[in-house]
This record gives sequence, structure tokens and C-alpha cells, in this order.
Amino acid sequence: MSSVFAAAATSNPIGTFFSQYGLIIILAVLLIFMFWSSRRRQAKQKLEQEAKARQTVPGAEVLLQGGLYGTIVSYNPDNLDEPAIIELTDGVHIRVHSQAILRVVTPTEFEAHEHDAVDADAEAAIEIPDHEQITPEAIAPELGRDTAAEPHVETPEETAARLADEQRKADEKKDDPEA
Repeated sequence: MSSVFAAAATSNPIGTFFSQYGLIIILAVLLIFMFWSSRRRQAKQKLEQEAKARQTVPGAEVLLQGGLYGTIVSYNPDNLDEPAIIELTDGVHIRVHSQAILRVVTPTEFEAHEHDAVDADAEAAIEIPDHEQITPEAIAPELGRDTAAEPHVETPEETAARLADEQRKADEKKDDPEA
């Protein structure tokens, strides 16, 4: 059977060429395609980085990698190791690594949509307490203790007594399985 293929290969010069160099040609074509596609991807990433660098200026609204939105107060595009100063809300500034800025948010991304609007009656029904009314007791009344007081710290003697009592209860429960 191999003599039939050998005879066909020798009679057809194109078949002989592809049988000898076909794999090399396919590999060369794949390498050229991989090189071309990686260059395209790199060029696209470079354009995106340049666009981000142009938009990353003080006053721009940004999204940080942690999911926080803020406004750039200070940013040095020439030295990315220098931290950027981001204002999260009025008077609240944080220092972040310059590369923690995920993207510049366009104003249309975080504007309220028409269907997100709250009904005026529903908004009036929400009672928002004054700052003075928010106390630890108001937040957690179920604790049943004064949350503003210092917490009790057990002495070594109290800890030993508590552990001995817990051990005694565990032993009693083991001795009386019905209880």
C-alpha cells in the first residue's frame, strides 16, 4: 500500500512538495497570524491607555478597582508610583496607587435614570433621624446594656471559675444523657 502512495507522490510534484514542506508552511502561517494578532492587540491596548491618561485629570470622576467612585484631586501621570488623591465625598480624601484607577467614568454612566426616580410620597414617608438621635442604644437596643460603657475584662480568677463551671455542666450532662 505504501508503494501506491510513494508512486503517487513521485508522479505529482505538488504532492511531493506538500508532503515534505506542508507542516512547515502551516506552522509558518500560524506564527505569522499569531504575531499579527498580538501586535493588533498591543496597539489597541496602547490607544486605550493613552485615552485613559488624557482623561485622568484632577476633577474627573473615576471608578477605583475596589468599586469606589470618586473625584481626582491630585494625580501625576508622569510618576505612576506617586499616589493619587481621590475625594470620595465632600471632605473625605483617600490616597490610592495611581494604577488603582480602573477607568474614568463618563457623566452618563452614573446619572440617575428616569425609571430610578423615587416617588415624592414615598420619599416623604422615609423618616431620617437627626445626627443627635443616632446613638449606640438606638441602633442596638437588643443588647440590653450600656454600649457606651467600657467592656468588662475577665480576670484570670474569673476565667478559671467560668471554665470550671462550664466543665462541671458538661460533665453533668454527660452523666445524665436524658437531661
